[in-house]
Amino acid sequence: MWARLWFAVTAVAMVTGVVITLILAARSEGFGGSPANRALNQFAFFTIQSNLIVGATSLLLAVRLDRPSVTFSVFRLTGLVGITVTFIIFNAILGRHLHLHSWIFVANLLQHIVVPIMSVVGWLVFGPRGLTSRRIAILAVIFPIAYMTFTVIRGPLASNWYPYPFADVSSLGYFRVVINGLLIVSMFLGFSAAATWLDKRLPGGRTVNTPAQPARTRESG
Repeated sequence: MWARLWFAVTAVAMVTGVVITLILAARSEGFGGSPANRALNQFAFFTIQSNLIVGATSLLLAVRLDRPSVTFSVFRLTGLVGITVTFIIFNAILGRHLHLHSWIFVANLLQHIVVPIMSVVGWLVFGPRGLTSRRIAILAVIFPIAYMTFTVIRGPLASNWYPYPFADVSSLGYFRVVINGLLIVSMFLGFSAAATWLDKRLPGGRTVNTPAQPARTRESG
């Protein structure tokens, strides 16, 4: 019961943060042209995509904890690692000089603090266990590779607008952006491997029988 409640609250926090962001973007004067385009442009951010993935998988776990498919396992690990990378990069680099107020502060707090912490704590405490393996960890790296590729291709088609400074080809050049992308992919792979290693050793949680790894008998939550 507690596991499903935790995952449900995580999903609600994600939805709240994303909805606030879309409303604020539509009302702003930022890149995108029309209010609808300004809102849609928010989906180009790694933060939004990571929140959506971890929120969607949390919602599915709130409905049912036993989800043995490889597809779900990949998205579960992708969301967990993506939101962890989001938390680290924003709080260590991007957010140090921001001074936010009102609803922007609330959206930022939910997306960069609350959802990441709830996602990691939820995984550590409730699992489910047995949803990752070396194969799943490798497949999860598809997400950052696809994201950086999408961002680099989209930038020139969007008036040289890039969601993050480290992906700005117009300022840094392709070589520097590729290096930055490789660093992010390496970080992603490292966290995926660490999560796979920890999953086999953490107590508690609910064990799920997946094609990637045999079930174990320990259950809780």
